[in-house]
Amino acid sequence: MMSEPIEILRGVVHPWYCDNFGHMNVRWYSHFFDDAAFHLWPLYWGSHKKMQEEFGVHTVTASATVQFLQELLAGDLILVDSSLTRIGRKSCTFTERMLHVDTKEVHATYDTVEVFFDPQTRKAKEIPAPIRQALENAYQVAPQDH
Repeated sequence: MMSEPIEILRGVVHPWYCDNFGHMNVRWYSHFFDDAAFHLWPLYWGSHKKMQEEFGVHTVTASATVQFLQELLAGDLILVDSSLTRIGRKSCTFTERMLHVDTKEVHATYDTVEVFFDPQTRKAKEIPAPIRQALENAYQVAPQDH
């Protein structure tokens, strides 16, 4: 089960993102995925600032795995969407997909484990109940075919 995919970023592959083989270099996939991830929390709960103010926590990425499926070329327009794929006691997992705007083909995926983190103690902390509820509500939505 996973949440309905939510679009979290759009971008363009600039020529300076391309390497000597003519396609977007791997470093830029991570750039797009990381920027997109910052837009997740306002969609589910609120900003990291709001999390810290209300619960004294924010999230940190504990694990990130990229799968490169198809190359992207200069001028390609992309969008990144995300689905919540797991909710644990102190962490949750998201799967982001990088799709070509015109074809909707998936060019890469990015699986991240986000851990709730107390910056004062520098340790993982349980997901606050209101945030957990918002995540569970999103998780119960069955995804449509993509």
